[in-house]
Amino acid sequence: MSAGNDPGPGGDRHDRLIQEEIHDPYQARGKLSEPTVCPGCGAIFHKGRWQWKVDYIGDADEVMCPACKRIEDNMPAGILTLSGGFLDGHKEEILKLVQHKVEEEKAGHPLKRLMAVEDGPEGDVVLTFTDTHLPRGTGQAIERAYDGNLDIQYTKESNLVRVYWRRD
Repeated sequence: MSAGNDPGPGGDRHDRLIQEEIHDPYQARGKLSEPTVCPGCGAIFHKGRWQWKVDYIGDADEVMCPACKRIEDNMPAGILTLSGGFLDGHKEEILKLVQHKVEEEKAGHPLKRLMAVEDGPEGDVVLTFTDTHLPRGTGQAIERAYDGNLDIQYTKESNLVRVYWRRD
């Protein structure tokens, strides 16, 4: 076998399929100019990421940040569903914990936001988020504080995380 046909340490070349990555349609396709300001929330794209309260001199481009665009389109990246009998008597305090977690994350990460809190059909509560990490972290914080069962499901194809917390 010649060196040009050697499949190398990874084995047969036919075993290595190139998988096209599924990209988040809400992320910028190219590099944004700096600074760029979101007209919706005032976040500023600076040093390669969206930030709060960055001082800049001169004009800035305006582009809606991914979080504001998701909110405008009502297209969450994460959904957290709270359910069970325990929720009935503790809904207010659990939602305060959620709000605290959201504010804590949003302070350092402008793209991590709570979109909506809605009552579901069977007494459950459905929360929608602008990113995939915040619903998971919020669900884990609820589980640490109140026990219960936490189930996290991520579909790479749809770039969506579904988190279910239940305590009866």
